[in-house]
Amino acid sequence: MKTLRKTMCMVMAFVMIAAIAAAGATAYADDAIKIGGTGPLTGGAAIYGNAVKNAAEIAVEEVNAMGGVQFELRYEDDQHDAEKAVNAYNTLKDWGMQISMSSVTSKPAEATSAETYADRIFALTPSASAVAVVEGKDNQFQMCFTDPNQGSASAQYIADKGLATNVAVIWKNDDVYSRGIYETFMAAAGELGLNVVSDTTFADGNNTDFSVQIADAQSKDAELVFLPMYYDAASLILSQADAAGYYPAWFGVDGMDGILSLDGFDTELAEGVMLLTPFNADSADERTAAFVAKYQERFGEVPNQFAADAYDCVYAYAQACEAAGVTADMSAEEICAAMIEQFTTMTYDGITGDGMTWDASGMVSKSPKGMVIQDGAYVGLD
Repeated sequence: MKTLRKTMCMVMAFVMIAAIAAAGATAYADDAIKIGGTGPLTGGAAIYGNAVKNAAEIAVEEVNAMGGVQFELRYEDDQHDAEKAVNAYNTLKDWGMQISMSSVTSKPAEATSAETYADRIFALTPSASAVAVVEGKDNQFQMCFTDPNQGSASAQYIADKGLATNVAVIWKNDDVYSRGIYETFMAAAGELGLNVVSDTTFADGNNTDFSVQIADAQSKDAELVFLPMYYDAASLILSQADAAGYYPAWFGVDGMDGILSLDGFDTELAEGVMLLTPFNADSADERTAAFVAKYQERFGEVPNQFAADAYDCVYAYAQACEAAGVTADMSAEEICAAMIEQFTTMTYDGITGDGMTWDASGMVSKSPKGMVIQDGAYVGLD
């Protein structure tokens, strides 16, 4: 009798746990198309991964509520590591992923794009900007600017606005993202007559002390420092420059979007930092304002560009799937062929740009906006 009672208690406990889990889980339709993605949900780059995941969840909920094409979303943590990203990808593949949001950051996306290419799963990354992610792969597309576009556009903007006579560049030589932007920035700077007086670099292992790079820029009277890097290293450079009494103009890239929400960073040090981004959270655009309000209400912070690009990815997928008549009973390979056809011919209007198009290279065409950090928020420069 005691054994029976114990067994019944265990069964009831399992039922209660299952009910609680079900209550907290998102309900998806049986005919939902499975979207999977990997990103750094933990670790040093988690600001990017969670922003993408959070925004994609909002977009999927909105799309599903419209009653047309239905999506089911799943993200796996890759910790900004290529090997872990491939393991996460395989988990998603076993789950039955039919279309992919690829990976959030460039090096993991390079690794997973090789897998999606081989498996004929269409992938649209919100934020992995390295050319190698899409190069030579007909089913890999990007919602973000590529690294070369960021580098040349930044040089053009600095020159056009007359922001400085003498420019310094600090970049990370073992990072494909930083190197790609740096190389095209330098090429464009030469063509535009920008005077790069200081060109210094760093790598993993010497990415905490930037006194040498700062001193070089300061001693050569650089009025503006270009930082093609992620926010973690940039935050240290800003802090150490302040300690050294060096206050140039700072110009960054989309990888610095997230610096305002970095734990332990004095955001006053980012005042006046400029960067190019396709997204303005302060925009009066009705759709953008609604997204920002919903994101803030749910997650307690202003969405960054990575979040906005992820939101656009889901809606672009919805538009393409509706137009192609994609259904959940189609194979990933069938959907892949349909998505290639749609993305190379359609025009998409989103919160990161109107009239977006893609060519066969998978690279997006849209216009960047100049932004500056003022009073702890991004404000349009133009």
